[in-house]
Amino acid sequence: MHCTCVRQSDLPNTTRLFADVLYHPDKTAAFYQHPLRGLEAFQAAARQIEFSAERRAALIDALRVQNPESPALERLAQPGTVAVVTGQQVGLFSGPCYTVYKLLHAVKLAAWLSANGLPAVPVFWLATEDHDFAEVNHAWVFGADHQPRKLEMRRASVEQPVGDVALVAPPVRELRAALHGLPFGEEVADLVEETYRAGNTMGKAFSELLRRLLAQFDILYVDPMLPAFRALAAPALRSAVAAAPDLTAGVLTRNRELAEAGYHAQVHVEDHTSFVFLLENGKRLALRRTGNEYVHNSRRFTSQELMDRAASLSPNAILRPVIQDSMLPTVSYVGGPAETAYLAQSEALYRVLLGRMPVAIPRAGFTILDSRSAKLMERNHLSLGDFFHGETSLKERIAARLVPPALAGRMRESAATVESAVARMRAELTAFDPTLAQALDRSARKINYQLAKMERKTGREAMRRDQDAARDAASLYGLIYPERHLQERLYSMLPFLARHGLDLIGLIYQAIELECSDHRVMVI
Repeated sequence: MHCTCVRQSDLPNTTRLFADVLYHPDKTAAFYQHPLRGLEAFQAAARQIEFSAERRAALIDALRVQNPESPALERLAQPGTVAVVTGQQVGLFSGPCYTVYKLLHAVKLAAWLSANGLPAVPVFWLATEDHDFAEVNHAWVFGADHQPRKLEMRRASVEQPVGDVALVAPPVRELRAALHGLPFGEEVADLVEETYRAGNTMGKAFSELLRRLLAQFDILYVDPMLPAFRALAAPALRSAVAAAPDLTAGVLTRNRELAEAGYHAQVHVEDHTSFVFLLENGKRLALRRTGNEYVHNSRRFTSQELMDRAASLSPNAILRPVIQDSMLPTVSYVGGPAETAYLAQSEALYRVLLGRMPVAIPRAGFTILDSRSAKLMERNHLSLGDFFHGETSLKERIAARLVPPALAGRMRESAATVESAVARMRAELTAFDPTLAQALDRSARKINYQLAKMERKTGREAMRRDQDAARDAASLYGLIYPERHLQERLYSMLPFLARHGLDLIGLIYQAIELECSDHRVMVI
């Protein structure tokens, strides 16, 4: 195994906010209480945590509902122990690869903090409250040919928390077929079949699969839909409803500050935005706020009514981390680009509701290559950035290397000859009639275009004749930039485990470097 680094700012769709958080934290310092990420920042965040013995005991009791006795649970029960938290929606078949990267990053950070005198444990927040089923009902995998395949579980759309959705014909058989031919495909498919079984829910299946995949690590899992955690969340949710006008004003101000600094606001907020949903009869009801009233369809609730039902409220995206950290002694949150942007807005809520905020840590990111794919990239002089221009561009780049050297040299020679001839003629025409020189430039551009077009056609014909090269190009693109997405943002971890074995989890953990903010290309 070896890794190389690629700056996050060189990846497609990296926002200016995320790039500056990573590489210029001084520019984004106003939006985070702890903008730096050294040991001193974690120590400062830990000093701000006020967690009474009663609250810690209630938290441990709640965690015991779904977590077995473990050293991590014992450590968290001790005064002064803090939590390194991360989380993810409970997506089909463990969701995208970065779910695992987040978790492993949190585990490694907790171990580093503990080794440096700040006892910490990793905690994973299962986002079971979300109700957008379309975001979690599918998974992308690949087989031996590295072609992306979408697996989906269909059901009627309702406003139900996704964690409580009962599994209905999860596509385990389709997964097994897709992984067929990969060295560890059957082993991985068996593991999934044991967890995504009839009678299980999306939330339970997701957490069971993660527990098995990361069994070597001592991680605590939080399901906020459990009654014990609903009770723990109630005080902060009650405060959020009581302070709603001030919270809205604070976030609107923060959004303007972000815009003025040249950044974006991840979550759109208006005067009528509600920071809470209502959980009722198995559904998660969206609300709109008008003054001290909340509306869902034709129903109206006063602020007091919602405060009285605080245990039945659910936070929106930017309130969620605040509610989470009201229940946990969180010293740090490990998240991706969107979550890092959420926290820039959430800081306005943290100030009012908690008076503290954890250190925001951008998660580790990887592109995983098998040795054959890495050799193909090396042979064709390809870097990760060459994939971001689309599959056609990639194939043309590979095809250019298939053209016979003599023919390729003749094409380059012809282009150079035209350029030289045009340059000599332009000088004479400029002296004779400048307008004719302009006409010559237009003609030269057309000639160059046609020569380049012929070069591309020649490359495509070479690719057509070399079927192995065509398959290699399709395989590389499908593995590295499938559906025009970074590998880690589309594919489940399952096909990588099917390719490399379950020991891959430990290799990824070893490859995480806490002091490195770059994306890493990892060759197994």
